[in-house]
Amino acid sequence: MTLLVICLPLALLAAGFPVIVILLVTTAAALALFTPIPLAALHQVFFGSLDNFTLLAIPFFIFTGEMMGRGGIARRLVDWTRCILGRSKASLPLTTVGSMAVFGSISGSAPATIAAVGRITFEPMLKAGYDRRFCAGLMSSSGVIDNVIPPSVAIIIFAAIAEQSAVKLFAAGIIPGLLFALAFGLYVWFAASSSNVDRGEALTLARFGAATRDAIWALGMPVVILGGIYSGVFSPTEAAGVSAAYAILISMAVYREVTFAEFLEVAAQAAFTTAQLMLIIAAAGVFSWLLTTSGAGPAMTSFFRDISLPPWAILFAINIFLLLVGCLLDTASALLLFTPVLLPIAVAIGVDPIHFGIIMTTNLSIGMFTPPFGVNIFVVQAVFRQPVSVIYAGVGPFILLSVGVLMLITYVPWLSLFLTHYIR
Repeated sequence: MTLLVICLPLALLAAGFPVIVILLVTTAAALALFTPIPLAALHQVFFGSLDNFTLLAIPFFIFTGEMMGRGGIARRLVDWTRCILGRSKASLPLTTVGSMAVFGSISGSAPATIAAVGRITFEPMLKAGYDRRFCAGLMSSSGVIDNVIPPSVAIIIFAAIAEQSAVKLFAAGIIPGLLFALAFGLYVWFAASSSNVDRGEALTLARFGAATRDAIWALGMPVVILGGIYSGVFSPTEAAGVSAAYAILISMAVYREVTFAEFLEVAAQAAFTTAQLMLIIAAAGVFSWLLTTSGAGPAMTSFFRDISLPPWAILFAINIFLLLVGCLLDTASALLLFTPVLLPIAVAIGVDPIHFGIIMTTNLSIGMFTPPFGVNIFVVQAVFRQPVSVIYAGVGPFILLSVGVLMLITYVPWLSLFLTHYIR
């Protein structure tokens, strides 16, 4: 049975089958061939995997990201960030990084953030003289910030699977997310300083005041969401609902950039994206249940506990494995597949589950812009119509930077756990 569970998914993946088909076919084959469990259990576990209050946050955050991109909230956040940076040569790429961080603290979805922010900053960067490969690489890689900095859909999924506090995981993701923003910011600063590009407009009090007045409602969103979560006013799931309501109010009543017909389009797109994700979550829940009932997960934990490798080496091996997985699978699927297997191993070698959640999320987020199949790469290709060869060349420096930050996050637990001590 163990051979089937390992080899059949790899074979189906190589053949190009969708992830949901791979997981369900593997589970059904294992149940039919090796266990006395009736196949009726499959659909019971399939629907039972979605019976989790934390998962309710996902459709709301997806809807919020879509509404922000359509309703003018993203544009105002970008304009405000660019205004602050003034005449710096790096004003445009730094605006991209900063806007990704701010937008990510609201939407929780890397592809949505890339599409929303990128539509505003990508063409201006090209016109200002930035190299096309640099622009494509920056767009693809900056989405990693949104998968780590709270609120993050990836962190919500890990919290649901690992049965850990989503609020503590959100707090744990703040410093790592800001580390990525800092590393990328320093890199683009030095890269832009040595290039022949146009400068931005000088920062004046009048210009800053105008940009702030225009963006004040947009800037209020992360304050409302994160302030409500960390003050205990509402849970992350309730915060997701508040963010959706806030986005509707600002986009339709304050900025008035979304009509009722466009609202229905946004809702339909968010529903379609949510349905895709929930199907994968349900199928992965079935596969995780199979690993647990078959004893494969505990067997792997015992194997790693018994081998004579130090904890740092096991963590290094897990990082390499997850980086490779991230190149092939989307973050949600990878989390759902491997959290039940890897989390017990990490706990067995003394790693805090909250810390390991950030390690997993960071690894898989880097995979989102790592060739050959990083999701962000295809988002940039589709939205900005850039050839894959250009994007591959552009992401190289950002991958190296990200791996460096990953090593810090992995081997300095304080970076992830410091803020969690202030969460009850």
